[in-house]
Amino acid sequence: MARTTNLSRPIIEALYTEALILADDVRAVFALGIRGSDFDPNDSKDGGPEIGDNTTVRLALSTEGLKTTTRMMHVLAWLLNQRAFFSGELSEGQVLRNGTLPADRDADPKALSALEPETCELIHETIRLHGRIARLDEAWRSGFEMASPARAIHSRLERRLGDLA
Repeated sequence: MARTTNLSRPIIEALYTEALILADDVRAVFALGIRGSDFDPNDSKDGGPEIGDNTTVRLALSTEGLKTTTRMMHVLAWLLNQRAFFSGELSEGQVLRNGTLPADRDADPKALSALEPETCELIHETIRLHGRIARLDEAWRSGFEMASPARAIHSRLERRLGDLA
């Protein structure tokens, strides 16, 4: 994949369209909640894990649904700020001061194990999109300055070690 040296309206519009479609999928899945009254949490025919009670699934849907919808709203807000910048409604300084993409919260592996594989994949798609936007945000804020490969490795190591602390 070619590296960009700046954000452009077509990049933002493509990401915005992708985010809207994904947000609609998220809304549809989490608005449904647990399938109808025929839902049997002990039924593992579909290859899912056996769950001891409905409460576990409801809690997983609730917590992961909240994290997932929040993640998508953060992504959409960031993209809307970028669109406003390209439309001349916000200055670069305003976007730099107020348009930072908030950090993401990881999905809980235990909660994911209670959810259907399709729901887990949707959650992971939102995590990947957030990660892509976070990398763009970081690159945009640094002016897309290309660091030397040695500095890039050093920066990655610092971030990883900081995550472990």
